[in-house]
Amino acid sequence: MADENVLEAVAVVRAVLGEGAIWNAPLQRLHWIDIDGQSVFTYDPATGENRAIDVGRMVGTVVPRARGGLMLAVHEGFASLDLESGRMELLPPPPGHDPALVRFNDGKCDPSGRFWAGTMALTKGPRPLGRLYRLDADGAMQVMLRDVGTSNGLAWSLDRRTLYFIDTALRRVDAFDYDDATGAIASRRTVISIPADMGRPDGSTIDAEGMLWVAMYEGWAVTQWNPRTGGLLQTIRLPVARVTSCAFGGPELDTLYLTSARHYLSAEQLAAQPLAGCLFRVKPGARGVPAFAYQG
Repeated sequence: MADENVLEAVAVVRAVLGEGAIWNAPLQRLHWIDIDGQSVFTYDPATGENRAIDVGRMVGTVVPRARGGLMLAVHEGFASLDLESGRMELLPPPPGHDPALVRFNDGKCDPSGRFWAGTMALTKGPRPLGRLYRLDADGAMQVMLRDVGTSNGLAWSLDRRTLYFIDTALRRVDAFDYDDATGAIASRRTVISIPADMGRPDGSTIDAEGMLWVAMYEGWAVTQWNPRTGGLLQTIRLPVARVTSCAFGGPELDTLYLTSARHYLSAEQLAAQPLAGCLFRVKPGARGVPAFAYQG
């Protein structure tokens, strides 16, 4: 396991677009994905095994399912995945989702076990086409936000009263009042503004002190922020520019796992970043909280 504050590359695979790190506490394994590689990975730190399941389509995020297996947000919408057989089953398409224009990206489950996942446009256009969806435990789907650039970085405050959300295109972390009983959100406001020279905020997670950790795409780092003050608390540098997601894992939830990407890097850039696309881990002196599972 990683030593305190020592960054380690987990030499399992170099993803094209690594993303979606999430710790499955009952299994004591880390799930993560390669969006462009169309793969869902399950990494076992006890053995070093990194099992890959090819799902045959772009996959934007992965979450544990309370009754077993995983839930995914793939190009077309939500899906279930059986870890033993590798069988994937698509749910009915989300309302208003057009796979010709957008694909699913980041997502997480809320404290009551609803699965939230957002979309982003496949090509740049004059206006943002992404949406944020919520999949309830009974299978109902709701559109929670419209006009999203790149949906990312979902996390909930420890008191379950605030949802944090990142639209990467806006370079900021926004907060919403969150009602855990109904899943409703309201009163959007910006709590963290990211300077342009730090890169673009991507995936995020919350620690046991209520601080937010944000992966910095094109920023060569993962950063820790206080969402109550908007202040930067610490920066951990990585040897790769495109840091995409972060999740606490391990028996004590004291190991921070980080995914990265190598898509669109030139041969010269790849030579300078030979670990681009790797999974990394570090013990940053903080602990996480257990990830929520989908209750449907």
